[in-house]
Amino acid sequence: MTDLGNSGSKSKLCLLKEALDHFSIYGDREGIVPFGKGYINDTFVSTWNQGGTRLHYTHQRINQHVFTRPDEVMENILRVTSHIRTKLEGAADRSRRVLTVIPAADGKPYVRDAEGGWWRSYCFIEHARGGDTASSPGEAALLGKSVGRFQNQLSDIGGDRLHETIPGFHNMETRYTRFHEALQRDKHGRAGGCRGEIDFLLKNEERGGLLIRSLWERSLPERICHNDTKMNNILLDESTGEALCIIDLDTVMPGTSLFDLGDLIRTVATRVREDEQDLSGAGFDMALFRSLAEGYFSEARHFLIPEEYALVCESGRSMAQIMALRFLTDYLEGDHYYRTERPGHNLDRCRSQIALIRSMDSQWAAAEKTVKELAQRA
Repeated sequence: MTDLGNSGSKSKLCLLKEALDHFSIYGDREGIVPFGKGYINDTFVSTWNQGGTRLHYTHQRINQHVFTRPDEVMENILRVTSHIRTKLEGAADRSRRVLTVIPAADGKPYVRDAEGGWWRSYCFIEHARGGDTASSPGEAALLGKSVGRFQNQLSDIGGDRLHETIPGFHNMETRYTRFHEALQRDKHGRAGGCRGEIDFLLKNEERGGLLIRSLWERSLPERICHNDTKMNNILLDESTGEALCIIDLDTVMPGTSLFDLGDLIRTVATRVREDEQDLSGAGFDMALFRSLAEGYFSEARHFLIPEEYALVCESGRSMAQIMALRFLTDYLEGDHYYRTERPGHNLDRCRSQIALIRSMDSQWAAAEKTVKELAQRA
């Protein structure tokens, strides 16, 4: 393991510059800039001149408060990306369709910085973009297809069970235990200003545990899942709009396929961003949902079983609920988990998810009818 020693407190950028000397990247470094709007890890992009050609690399400092075993995170990522790369043998543009981990000089997939932090590097995927909302039903279908393909590619990975990089990540019961503790303490005196949100989540506590209980009871099969398939973790080609690559693989681990589909539903089949303050236009969009599900089933039909089809609608509702719960818990605890850009940011995120759930409930019969129709075609 490459370790740069302890040189006192330094900025993330300074730490990265030192760490880069220990990655197997060649050429002349021309610059480094912060990149993206991720909630958890610190991300940068560097530019290098390699024999007259400019290339870019992505660098991330893994958040050790969230991922307490970064070595296991990277072991999972290497297994998953290697397996997908094998599946893509002979495919055009393969290096843009799966992340490429850059090794350190000692062969490890990470470098430790002077303060004990863990850095990883990837080849930057050029001419690609993410997004917060789907621009059209056609784009929703491509996003659904990409997640179905990702799960299908990993359906035969074999070998030892992947590490659980965040144990209990989608365990609704554990999340509610923490919520109750935060609510009881109300350390920052915020509960009085969000009674409506608190009451909604308390009322829906029992229903929210349906997916995790079904997984425990084995009526749903355990599969390898991304576990964080919000729309901005899927890169699209800037020119063609084609879905290229799923990124942010820290949470790839065992789960149910419905965790991924549900997260995609809550971020794609909606009309507003996850942190929208003006909820007048918020709602569940049936046209986007139908296209998303159709795209997903086109790839996932190879492995889905009837019990998974039966809970498709519930998956979107459940993932919206667990995110509302996590955002509100973080708000009550003082905003220490998710990055915030304004006062009440996490409360806004919670309210957006609750608005989505209410809209889903108002269209429940139509959504279930759509799933049954598409499942019969798959």
